[in-house]
Amino acid sequence: MSTAINTVILGASGYTGAELLRLLQNHPRFKITALTGDSQAGKPIEAVYPHLCNRNLPALVKHTEVDFSDVQLVFCCLPHGTTQEIIAGLPEHVRIVDLSADFRLHDLAQYEEWYGHPHRAPALQKTAVYGLTEHAREQIKTARIVANPGCYPTCSLLPLLPLIEGKIIDPDHINIAAMSGVSGAGRSVKQELLFTELDGGVSAYGIGKHRHVAEMEQELTAATHRTYPPRGLFKRAPSHSTILMDFTPHLVPMTRGMLATITAHTGDQFPNEPTKREEAHACLTARYAQEPFVTVLPLGQSPSTHQVRGTNQCFISVHEARTGDKLILVSVIDNLVKGASGQALQNANLMFGLPETTNLELTAVFP
Repeated sequence: MSTAINTVILGASGYTGAELLRLLQNHPRFKITALTGDSQAGKPIEAVYPHLCNRNLPALVKHTEVDFSDVQLVFCCLPHGTTQEIIAGLPEHVRIVDLSADFRLHDLAQYEEWYGHPHRAPALQKTAVYGLTEHAREQIKTARIVANPGCYPTCSLLPLLPLIEGKIIDPDHINIAAMSGVSGAGRSVKQELLFTELDGGVSAYGIGKHRHVAEMEQELTAATHRTYPPRGLFKRAPSHSTILMDFTPHLVPMTRGMLATITAHTGDQFPNEPTKREEAHACLTARYAQEPFVTVLPLGQSPSTHQVRGTNQCFISVHEARTGDKLILVSVIDNLVKGASGQALQNANLMFGLPETTNLELTAVFP
C-alpha cells in the first residue's frame, strides 16, 4: 500500500468541509488526521452532520490544537478574511488548497479594494496559483498554495476562456446572469436565507459589485495578455488595459446547483458569420475533448443543474442569439463540488501526483 498523505480540513463544520469529507471517503492516499471547527470544537463530526456517522473520523477541534508536524496536505474551508494569517502560520512543508477567496487575486491593491482590508500574508499571496484546474494544471502540480476558484468564476470561465484565447468572442462585451443554490451562501443562520424567505422566489443580489467579478476579470484579462488591473474597481483605463464585465448573480430556492447564462458579442473586430455558433462550439469541443470533467453538449441541447448534481462535472452549451452579433453560452455545475470541494480535491490529486479523477468519478443524483 502506498504511503498515506496525512490531511487536515480546516473549517470542516461548514458545507464545503462536509462535502470534502464525503468526497474523501475511501480515498486511496489522503488520510484525514484532524478536523477543525472552532465553534463546534469538542463535538464528533456526526453531531454536526449526522450523515457522516460511522466513518471513523476524528472529532472537531480548534485549529490551534492541531499538530501540523506530520501533516502534508491542508484543505482550508474557512470564511474569507480569516485564512491568511492561519496559512501564514503553517509549516513550510505543508501544501494547501484554500477554498476561500483570500489568495485568488494576484494584485494586493485589488484585494484590499474588493475585500476592505489589506492582505495579511502578502509574501504568500505572490506564490499562490489560481486553481482553475483545466487551465492551470501544470502550475498546480508544483504549487504549495492553490487558490481554489469561486463557484461563479468556475462556471463562467470554463466556457469563456477558450473563446477569448481563440478570438471568437469580443472580450470587452461579456454579460453574465448566473443562478446559485442556497448552499453557496454557507451554513450560518441569516434571515434572508430562511425557507419562508426563499421558497417560491428568485432574487438578484450583489448587483454590479459581487466580489467574484474581480477574479473573473483577472483571469479573462490574462487570457487576452493585457495588463491587469486599472485603478479603481469600476473605471476602465483609457487604453482598455483590462476587461470589465457585467455580472449579476441570483439566488434560487434550491439547495445546490449553479447555472450561468452568458451573452458574448462577436464584435466588429470579429466579423459576424453564419458559422459563428459552429466555430465556437468546435473551439470548446476541441479544447475540452480530453477533459474528464468538462462536457460540451451537441448543438441544440442545453444543460440543466440536475444533470451535474453531486458531481465534479461542468456541462456547456452554445447557442445563437436572436441578434446576429452575439452568442449565448450556458454552463452548469454543482456549486459545492466543481464549484468548491470537488475542484479542491481535483487540485490536491494533481499536487500529489495522483490521477486527478481519483474519488471524483461520480454519477449525478437524479431525479
